[in-house]
Amino acid sequence: MEKGEKGIGFFERYLTVWVAICIVVGIAIGQWFPAIPKTLGKFEYANVSIPVAILVWLMIYPMMMKVDFQSIKNVGRKPKGVFITCVVNWLIKPFTMFGIAWIFFYVIFKQWIPEALAGEYLAGAVLLGAAPCTAMVFVWSYLTKGDAAYTLVQVAVNDLLILVAFAPIVAFLLGVGGITIPWDTLTLSVVLFVVIPLAGGVITRRIVISKKGEDYFNNVFVKKFDNATIIGLLLTLVILFSFQGETILANPVHILLIAVPLIIQTFFIFFLAYGWSKVSGLPHNIAAPAGMIGASNFFELAVAVAISLFGLQSGAALATVVGVLVEVPVMLSLVRIANNTRKYFKQ
Repeated sequence: MEKGEKGIGFFERYLTVWVAICIVVGIAIGQWFPAIPKTLGKFEYANVSIPVAILVWLMIYPMMMKVDFQSIKNVGRKPKGVFITCVVNWLIKPFTMFGIAWIFFYVIFKQWIPEALAGEYLAGAVLLGAAPCTAMVFVWSYLTKGDAAYTLVQVAVNDLLILVAFAPIVAFLLGVGGITIPWDTLTLSVVLFVVIPLAGGVITRRIVISKKGEDYFNNVFVKKFDNATIIGLLLTLVILFSFQGETILANPVHILLIAVPLIIQTFFIFFLAYGWSKVSGLPHNIAAPAGMIGASNFFELAVAVAISLFGLQSGAALATVVGVLVEVPVMLSLVRIANNTRKYFKQ
């Protein structure tokens, strides 16, 4: 991710501020111009919002172009870091997210959250926990002086695992939580929001590089899409909150309640992967990104699937958006922790 060469960008640095603004704008539209969300709600196919699908492609497609799957051939050179990343992201993270969220939504916060809504919040948390980061991790890696090439390998491997592991894990955990989801809608969501943009990104990358070269692709072509992901995300949030207005105004404290288990999970997963990397003798420039990729979430995918499965007005969609709201400040605090503990790792 070339933006990483100059550190975290303006939009990313203040993402929490933009999300907060989108909350206000979206709620205002829903309250004062209800015809807008009502009209947008009519454009659906198989429970998938067409306007949201278009914006999600705008979010995900640029980041998929940046992933060089040729880098996977380098996995064998340093397998330990990829092994830690995969085990934490796919065999631990989704399940600890389920457990932590269930305890908070069904036990600790039981008197404030109705059981039906707790189930939807749990579903949103699971969707976040089952999707490791594939974009912002390049920024976190850069800020911790991580090995950029190795971070790319980690992202490429996780993108491929998302194709086969995301839907089964989500279906299993939601089933355990007593939440029934339609397999056809979940499968369609993965195809729409992972397979299609991933295939489009790979094809675009190959065509542009074959015609113009890799230097042009990395330094000119990709940079044209720098702000597309953030713009797509923010517009999606405006639409989402135009539908969520009544829920938020009726339960404003719920945003804080949802944030608590998400933040706890983020710190737990980071220290698990980071500590494991330390014990395994990995250098800091591999250990830090290994911790970051698991702690951070592919929230664009989580938001899209939550909307597809449960609707724009669902608690699941709201929970995934809270994940967006807390991600940047929490991840920046983890960057600081990683940088302050670099001296304890071999370089």
